[in-house]
Amino acid sequence: MELKKPAFFTCALSGKNIIILTALSIIAAFLNIFLSGFVMNFLRFPLFLDTVFTAAISFAFGMIPGIFTAILTWFLPGVYYGGFNFYILCSITEVLIICALKPSAPDIPNFASKEKIAASYTALVSKLFLLYVLCAVIISLIGGIVDYITHLFVERNYYSADDLFKPGLFMNNLPVLAVNIISRLPVNIVDRFIVILAGFLISRGLVRIIK
Repeated sequence: MELKKPAFFTCALSGKNIIILTALSIIAAFLNIFLSGFVMNFLRFPLFLDTVFTAAISFAFGMIPGIFTAILTWFLPGVYYGGFNFYILCSITEVLIICALKPSAPDIPNFASKEKIAASYTALVSKLFLLYVLCAVIISLIGGIVDYITHLFVERNYYSADDLFKPGLFMNNLPVLAVNIISRLPVNIVDRFIVILAGFLISRGLVRIIK
């Protein structure tokens, strides 16, 4: 896949569009917080799902709106609970990966052959799959490192999706850093699949809001 220079914005900038983008980013951040909290703390599923709408904004509108949404998603709970959460690095990294590698929705004319239609959608699915795999691996790596460094200094007193997999890894006498990284892989294999697919599909609706 060709690596593209991330676009800061993928829509025309005007006063009206900036207001709409800001409002969409704020809404997306609140939806991220609600979805993640509902899945992890209420349903107790071992998933993060804290960047679905960040991914959607990134797919639809580019890097700056995506990073703004990521910052809001972590900043708002930080204001309420106090403190700074370094896991924001995972969200920002995901935005950069999406904006560098995101595929375009296939633009297929009405008279296109079935073979061309199939080839276009196969290319789209392949690019989304590569994007998903990269996000799953890289976010697991960064998240594990952040987890390890952060909790050298601060005791964690909350549930995280990767906690389900840590006891079995510790029983195999793996180093703490390795456990923090590896325990996130099974979570992110599912989590990033949902994030990338749902984010891309939601973005198809969002791009209709701003031309």
